Amino acid sequence: MQPFSGNLTIACPDRKGIVASVTTFLAQHGANILEANQHSDLQDKAFFMRVQFELEGMDLDRAAIGPAFAPVAQQFEMDWQLNFSDKPKRMAILVSRLDHCLYDLLLRQRAGELVAEIPLIISNHDDLQSVAESFGIPYHFLPVGKTNRAEQEARIDQLVEENQVDLLVLARYMQVLTPFLVQKYPNRIINIHHSFLPAFVGGRPYHQAYERGVKMIGATSHYVTEDLDQGPIIAQDVTQVSHRDSVDDLIRKGRDLERLVLARAVRAHLEDRVLTFGRRTIVLE
Repeated sequence: MQPFSGNLTIACPDRKGIVASVTTFLAQHGANILEANQHSDLQDKAFFMRVQFELEGMDLDRAAIGPAFAPVAQQFEMDWQLNFSDKPKRMAILVSRLDHCLYDLLLRQRAGELVAEIPLIISNHDDLQSVAESFGIPYHFLPVGKTNRAEQEARIDQLVEENQVDLLVLARYMQVLTPFLVQKYPNRIINIHHSFLPAFVGGRPYHQAYERGVKMIGATSHYVTEDLDQGPIIAQDVTQVSHRDSVDDLIRKGRDLERLVLARAVRAHLEDRVLTFGRRTIVLE
């Protein structure tokens, strides 16, 4: 098992001396760097970095690391965050009736592939309550219609606040969130959907794809913004299909991709590997 560590993520204008200043700061305080990834965007002259460092042996306790690093951050105009590996993020899962992404996330979390706490599952249907119960997770059935959307989202927000949730995952939650929730949790809501958009919209995209004879299907996971399905993309994947595939085959292959891509995006977020920059993301593998 890895030792307890700190994860320092940085975004700032690109200039000389950033890496040297960050690594020197850590070395001066006795930190052992476990992993360091960086990216310089030459077009926009922006710099991104993630440093994972061991806490044992440092001459600063964790409460003092941030204040001590602040002068370095100020010097380089950094937008930065510091998180610790022994404090897993708390993740709420929102679902409707489809269970494939929900099961996948719960099994990966149970197996330790996703390091997170899941204090609750929220749904606008009661179909998947037995799934939550089998994993010992509280299930909140919050039906929504044309007349109670504001009240329903206010209750979601209340549950998120009460459970100190860091991340909301829409695991095929078939409702469009209003600006109220989206604006309150920027870059903290992850969605998954098929990648036929904008060509095949509506409730039967795989049937439309079959009728058009597509040769490739995919899935996209992104942060939720007010522009429907247009948020910064975190992960995508595709697979080949052919005329031999039925509609059911396309749906099965699409759901397999949805599981994989959503888990990949959630894991990257949980590990502090995703930095947003405008309408896109930098995912530091």
